[in-house]
Amino acid sequence: MTMASIRTIAFWAAALLFSSCSQQQVESEPEVYSFQVPANFPQPVFDTHNPMSHQGIELGRKLFYDVRLSANNKVSCASCHQPQLAFTDGMQLSKAGVSGTALLRHAPAIFNLAWVNNGLFWDGGSTNLESQVFGPLTAHDEMAQNLYELVDELNAVPAFVSAFQNAFQEPVSSQNVAKALAQFQRSLVSAGSKYDRYRLNQTGGALTSDELAGLMLVRQKCQGCHTGELFTDQGYHNNGIDADFSNTEHEGLYTGRYRISYDLADLGKFKTPSLRNVALTAPYMHDGRFTSLEDVLDHYSAAVKPSATLDARLPASGLNLSAQEKKQIILFLHTLTDLGFTQNPDHHKPQNF
Repeated sequence: MTMASIRTIAFWAAALLFSSCSQQQVESEPEVYSFQVPANFPQPVFDTHNPMSHQGIELGRKLFYDVRLSANNKVSCASCHQPQLAFTDGMQLSKAGVSGTALLRHAPAIFNLAWVNNGLFWDGGSTNLESQVFGPLTAHDEMAQNLYELVDELNAVPAFVSAFQNAFQEPVSSQNVAKALAQFQRSLVSAGSKYDRYRLNQTGGALTSDELAGLMLVRQKCQGCHTGELFTDQGYHNNGIDADFSNTEHEGLYTGRYRISYDLADLGKFKTPSLRNVALTAPYMHDGRFTSLEDVLDHYSAAVKPSATLDARLPASGLNLSAQEKKQIILFLHTLTDLGFTQNPDHHKPQNF
């Protein structure tokens, strides 16, 4: 064998080795994401065929902030879910959607969704994050996107084609758009508030006497529904903001959980939001009718409207809170603000993508 032949063989061997390594790098398994459960939180239950990976979460973050997900390429998920507001938008009823029409429900906060195991949306109309994605993505007044066109748009961006391969070892698809967005949202854990430092006996966790009094009041008056370290029971309750649920317009959106269950006992029941970061997520209730925490406490104190499905833990006459008690509750609720969560750069819009 001549030296030229040896050099030729060596060249092609090296080329094949490089090609094999490159192929292996592209097709390597996604890096498994180790979900860290906060010390004072319960264990989440992942009932999903969508294991989290670093690549999947990062792809989901990019998609969350990308306006290509909307029909007019002007609306992203972040248009209604802004990280500095605990992924709410500060609006009563958003008009940020493609149609410019005010939505009929207030944009809920997005955090600690890894623990949600009893439905999403205000009425529990979606069973998991993966299916939930398709609601706003295709709704006429929200993102109004055609899923086939979305796949074409993403396929036109080489960085997205590579990102889907790295995250799922599959081409771009609407199913994997949903999976990636779900992984990103499931990774959004808020557990670093002053209250958490208090619970874990950490530096900076000392509560004032008024904050402690507020904590006791919340435990006595509110934790029938806003329970545990998550400050929500993930359930559905009629909290007395309305007494008449006969309005069946807009596919029964005003009837609450009944819209999904068709059980008359569910009329006027809406999902319990977490009290975590509540000082950042005004306005309040499923329709954003209360502009401040003071308004919320005024309602629970003396403006409860009795009805057949009013939650049994809520007196029809209200909680009769004193001005001092309202002040203490609000002071405590501010200790549930997690600025480390809202300011985390890993939750914000990626740069240079």
